[in-house]
Amino acid sequence: VDSYDVTVEEDLGEIQLIKIEKRKYWYQDDWYLKYITVKTPVGDYLEFPCYRWITDEKEVVLRDGRAKLPRDDKTQILKQHRRKELESRQKMYRWKEWHPGFPLSIDAHSHRELPRDIQFDNEKGIDFILNYTKAMENLYVNRFMHMFQSSWSDFADFERIFVRISNTISEYVMQHWREDFMFGYQFLNGCNPVLIRRCTEIPKKLPVTMDMVECSLERNLTLEEEVKQGNIFIVDYELLDGVDANKTDPCTIQYLAAPICLLYKNLEKKIVPIAIQLGQKPGPDNPIFLPSDATYDWLLAKIWVRSSDFHIHQTVTHLLRTHLVSEVFSIAMFRQLPAVHPLFKLLVPHMRFTIAINTKAREQLICECGLFDKANATGGGGHVQMVQKAMKDLTYSSLCFPEEMKAKGMDSKEDIPYYYYRDDGIKVWEAIKSFAEDVIHIYYESDEVVCEDVELQAFVKDIYVYGMRGVKASGFPKMIRTRETLAEYLTVIMFTTSAQHAAVNFGQYDWCSWIPNAPPTMRCPPPTEKGTVTIEQIVESLPDRGRSCWHLGAVWALSQFQDKELFLGVYPDEHFVERPVKEAMAKFRKNLDEIVNTITERNKNKKLPYYYLSPDRIPNSVAV
Repeated sequence: VDSYDVTVEEDLGEIQLIKIEKRKYWYQDDWYLKYITVKTPVGDYLEFPCYRWITDEKEVVLRDGRAKLPRDDKTQILKQHRRKELESRQKMYRWKEWHPGFPLSIDAHSHRELPRDIQFDNEKGIDFILNYTKAMENLYVNRFMHMFQSSWSDFADFERIFVRISNTISEYVMQHWREDFMFGYQFLNGCNPVLIRRCTEIPKKLPVTMDMVECSLERNLTLEEEVKQGNIFIVDYELLDGVDANKTDPCTIQYLAAPICLLYKNLEKKIVPIAIQLGQKPGPDNPIFLPSDATYDWLLAKIWVRSSDFHIHQTVTHLLRTHLVSEVFSIAMFRQLPAVHPLFKLLVPHMRFTIAINTKAREQLICECGLFDKANATGGGGHVQMVQKAMKDLTYSSLCFPEEMKAKGMDSKEDIPYYYYRDDGIKVWEAIKSFAEDVIHIYYESDEVVCEDVELQAFVKDIYVYGMRGVKASGFPKMIRTRETLAEYLTVIMFTTSAQHAAVNFGQYDWCSWIPNAPPTMRCPPPTEKGTVTIEQIVESLPDRGRSCWHLGAVWALSQFQDKELFLGVYPDEHFVERPVKEAMAKFRKNLDEIVNTITERNKNKKLPYYYLSPDRIPNSVAV
């Protein structure tokens, strides 16, 4: 902290702007300026937040920290400052199409081309490559890499790369992964708890009969009656149908499937699988596998579902629906909301490092010949086809957590009691929404003020036009007319960038490190008949040693919190200076603390605790 006395000849009146510039040294000497406090001759203190890098001889002009809507600026000088800031930001933050049909992303080929303010700072500048290779060293698995193409000899052999950290979920998964209960549980509380839905009628493409499943049903009802009573659930991987498997390694042919899985809520209200078909078209070479089949037939069918689940999780649930969507919110915010706007101040902590991590990913991870191609059956272009197909289901209502639960028929706590992802998600959603409402009511005294806010409307329009590519069916609003709609809209943004990403990202090591439970690729095609599967065949189908090691390094690296991680509701940068907002933040943190306590209490003595949506484990933004 430096203090300076500034002598002036006359009374300056109300200070509206301050200019700051840094002299250029002969070497690069960037300066990160947090804020400037001015003490006036009459003893008033004025805060001028900056929170930006000052890099060259350009001057930076700052306004004081009080949030203002466009209508609040009466003088020409303030209106002009506001306009100039957005003009310069729109030149720096440009939209670009990375692949046809994708949400647009930032126009930058590499991390170092990004505006300095959104680049990773030093602690964060860990490259993915370093991280994965380092991860493999940390996990002590790189000793298997020289046997890249070779198969493991049996399930026990996978333990040789499996790192045990005592009492963790991953170890429990290793011990119980073959059990039907464990298979069903992951649809509710694993790292992809978003696909399961209540089955309202058995689809024609899955010709399951009562004879097939009778021994799995526990209520003396027919299958139709079980469906009517709401006890049957379905997960359909139709999106994978027709997606090209990875062909980047001529030595290893890789395979994908598009299974349909039928599940049943038993008398204990646990969800268990009762039928699996590994392809979308019924027929003699696409049998329906059942729990009553030979042990290895049923096990291999479940492994195929787990592998398909892994692909949908990585590319749709994780990449598209948290990373790419959050980047859209982020670019639109920088382009359309000036730093003095209350919504910029509210949202900016939830955009920290998102554009940077996605740029790194495009540079090294999901690009052609990137790391994604090394271990995943959807590498080599399959993941691109998947995102393009999944865009039609990327709707506004599907990002509204409570609405999405209802749409899937998964909202009843009484009916489906062990769905912790839903229970915790609703609590966090409500806390964020209540905070958003409090902030909105401070700055927007009526719906009319919302309609008149041209910057807000430009922000919403940018998201619709460039993020959702102007697709009407996406249901994204083009305009926001009420405070109520605005509260929901801001909740979608803050929830997606924080809680939704945490729920689907940080459990990856727990659930995917035991490779047979989440194979990133399969090396034999799905079985076309029953009664032939052997343990040897299963091990031959599973990933080879090299791909297993890459996969393990990846899920470990992705599951780590960053150094100096900032968790939900922790806002060290004081963009807001007004007391009412600080009170709203304190109330928000109190609500979040109560949720943490509830979750901690519930998890006590649980063999499988669920903590991904505990606010003290939810980073503010998508940064890994």
